[in-house]
Amino acid sequence: MTNGADFDPRDGDSITLSTGQTVNLPLSTEVTVTGAVFSADREGVLDLLPDDLVPVRTAPGRAAVTFLCVEYHRVGRRGEIEPYDEFGVVVPAVPEGTTLRPDPRGFLSRIGGYVWYLPVTSEPARALGVEPWGYPKEVAEITHEERGRRRRTTVDVGDERLVTVEIDRPPMLPRRESVSSYTVREGVLLRERLTLSGEIGAWPLSGAARFSLGDHPRADRLRGLALGRRALLRVAAEGEFVIHAGRPLSTADRR
Repeated sequence: MTNGADFDPRDGDSITLSTGQTVNLPLSTEVTVTGAVFSADREGVLDLLPDDLVPVRTAPGRAAVTFLCVEYHRVGRRGEIEPYDEFGVVVPAVPEGTTLRPDPRGFLSRIGGYVWYLPVTSEPARALGVEPWGYPKEVAEITHEERGRRRRTTVDVGDERLVTVEIDRPPMLPRRESVSSYTVREGVLLRERLTLSGEIGAWPLSGAARFSLGDHPRADRLRGLALGRRALLRVAAEGEFVIHAGRPLSTADRR
């Protein structure tokens, strides 16, 4: 199956990208992830979302933004795409009309959200995200540095700094999580089911995550959200990450 006028990828399909590689859906990968969730001005966050999604409320007048620092060690069952790095800016969000039930185990770690920006380190990685799902990927320079349990990630897009993030990885335990991401492809809002199996950890309310925004235009947008300096949640994971085909949002998604 290739990208064309009637392109509507589904689980079980094979997709040939514009860069020549062929991948199968759902896409299986092996990843290392470090991330942190920060509070943000709700009205500002609402402006980042497409119609039919609303931000998750974290406090009166506040929502959230997640920074995710990702290394893809294997992409596809047989490594069809070369390993690459990624940095995600994700807005925890749900379909409008969704009723959220209290979850003492930390709902933010499992709620997923709208992927607002997703720099990656290669052109095949960019095509892999944009063509099947509409992920807002752009080729960038991403550097990860490890200092004990602390990961420092620097992201430069062109000649402009987007962000530098430092996060202490929380302890991890074997587990499996399922979340949703939301993207817009060809004007249609899609929901993708994501599963992560392996070592996963989360730690609430911490000062062990920090960031510095640069001069890239998207950094200016983030700066305008009055991001909190204390992380609502730190997360880390190592294992198999599976991305299913996106499906148009329906009433069944408003749980």
